[in-house]
Amino acid sequence: MGSLREIETRITSTKKTSQITRAMQMVSASKLNRAEANAKAFVPYMEKVQEVAASIAAGTDASHPMLESRPVKKTAYIVITADRGLCGGYNTNVIRKVANAIEDRHGSKEDVMIFAIGRKGYEYFSKRGYNVIDSVIGVSDHPSFAEINDIASKAVGMFTDGTYDELYMYYTHYVNVISHEVKEEKVLPITDIVTEDMALSSYEFEPSGEAILKVLLPQYAESLIFGSLLDSKASEHASSMTAMQNATDNAGDLIDSLTLQFNRARQAAITQEITEIIGGVAALE
Repeated sequence: MGSLREIETRITSTKKTSQITRAMQMVSASKLNRAEANAKAFVPYMEKVQEVAASIAAGTDASHPMLESRPVKKTAYIVITADRGLCGGYNTNVIRKVANAIEDRHGSKEDVMIFAIGRKGYEYFSKRGYNVIDSVIGVSDHPSFAEINDIASKAVGMFTDGTYDELYMYYTHYVNVISHEVKEEKVLPITDIVTEDMALSSYEFEPSGEAILKVLLPQYAESLIFGSLLDSKASEHASSMTAMQNATDNAGDLIDSLTLQFNRARQAAITQEITEIIGGVAALE
């Protein structure tokens, strides 16, 4: 058991830490509300782009490199993580799933290319010798498409040019405040743009279906990336809020334990002083 001064110092420092984590929890909660709204607002646009592209692809004989599978020699991965920690297992879960997928699919790092959105993913793969083609660090809490336009266009363009043959994306899907799941999504080639429950519309297009797909399909793939980033940001803020709430609760438990320890130590000190006084009086008599 430490001295009264040591215990009191620990209580004071823990209370200050608790104040910081509580403030960070409130900030994350505020950011979460807007991030969740951004992610939900983007869904109708994404669904409409997919529906239009699927209708044109299914209604014509037009072909496009992004729709065609080819023998896989190299695979690229878009990894979406946070720039900071203090968000529980948010970053670790994404990185672990990507690392496991690479280990299962590839025998050499030479067959893998990485596009990193977020500092944590970039640092992990660059330090381990992977070929990180491009990265975006410092994405805002409520990102705009302009922030990832270059990396998204580059990822789509390199597939079209034949630099690699598959493009996968890993991100954290926001379910609710306490539930998130790491998702793997195959971005390219686009082999499942038409789903079973999708109601396709009939379009008249000019000049040709192939010309429209040439413009629309890259936009569709880039929108997938941006939508996943918005989804990930909502999960990041929710994870941060939960982590800070747990830290605040743990600090409260520690303060209670230290307070009990402090009271016992003080009581023992008082008892000892009384005993010494009584002993001194008895000696004088």
